[in-house]
Amino acid sequence: MELSKVPPHNLEAEQAVLGALMLDPQRASSVFEILQPEDFYRDSYKTLFLAIRDIFERGDPVDLVTVAEELNRAGRLENVGGIAVISELASVVPSAVNAEHYARIVAEKSLLRQLIRMAGYIEEKGYEAEEEAVALLEEAERLILEISQKKTRDGFVSIRTILLKTFDKIEYLYANKGNLTGVPTHFKELDRITSGLQPSDLVIIAARPSMGKTAFVLNIAQNAAVKSNIPVAFFSLEMSKEQLVQRMLCSEAMVDQQRVRTGELLDSDWPKLTQAVGPLAEAPIYIDDTVGISLAELRSKARRLKMERGLGLIIIDYLQLMTVGKRTESRQQEVAQISRGLKGVARELAVPVVALSKLNRG
Repeated sequence: MELSKVPPHNLEAEQAVLGALMLDPQRASSVFEILQPEDFYRDSYKTLFLAIRDIFERGDPVDLVTVAEELNRAGRLENVGGIAVISELASVVPSAVNAEHYARIVAEKSLLRQLIRMAGYIEEKGYEAEEEAVALLEEAERLILEISQKKTRDGFVSIRTILLKTFDKIEYLYANKGNLTGVPTHFKELDRITSGLQPSDLVIIAARPSMGKTAFVLNIAQNAAVKSNIPVAFFSLEMSKEQLVQRMLCSEAMVDQQRVRTGELLDSDWPKLTQAVGPLAEAPIYIDDTVGISLAELRSKARRLKMERGLGLIIIDYLQLMTVGKRTESRQQEVAQISRGLKGVARELAVPVVALSKLNRG
């Protein structure tokens, strides 16, 4: 009979964190940035950590007596083993100076347990086979992303550090005055105002139906890829990739789309179309026309494209056709969640994201 595996944990590190907090409360702020009560493997240590944090947040002194009193008042002192266990924790700390190091060990084990739980959940769902495989894959990506975001949250950075980077950027801009700092759209006035589409920006282009939104962003995509060789990811949720490329080809060749759609081409159109194929074929434009693509799937595809071929710009046509991959209270809430998610994609991948949005008539 195979024994069940014990989840990753380090009780010695957990004990050292708790003991260090009681011996040297000045370490508390940095430890609380790293750990949450649920990061502890042993339930009694979760209770102790929460009590210490509550005392600290009230501004009261943290020591053996105050922690024991806090737990006794909540009726939980015996749950953690009594005052003898609390005293023992304080005595086994190798060094309170290393509190942050101990906390990171505890956080690392907690992260591994979260991944194991997530994998078990996905395995169970897979065996149940109640969802489509693609939907389950999106759920797995979403769960991994949630764990990753918890792990990589940035803390405070001193203004001195930021000022040094800012001054370096100003010096670079001065030395390269007149050059664009972002992705060029090759619309002269727009580039003058924006200095190009800036990395990490989310740009929403909103208008009523049939106002030329798609034509505009297609021109931006072509200009960035053909003229500046910048890789562009184009997520087309409304038009098929074949329709999209046909419009690009007509635009590049400067041939009337209506004549192409009806087949009533002029003899002079053929050389233009043939000549336009070459530059478009070499342009780093990558099109995905997945209907109702979810935020998680878009993020995953964009991240993979950046790793494999490079990525300088993301375009989405259009916002309201995306999904979040889970139920929300209203469509308005879902669109707001998608917008926040797209801003996260822009920041994570350090590229501008341009999303079209359709306004209602009236």
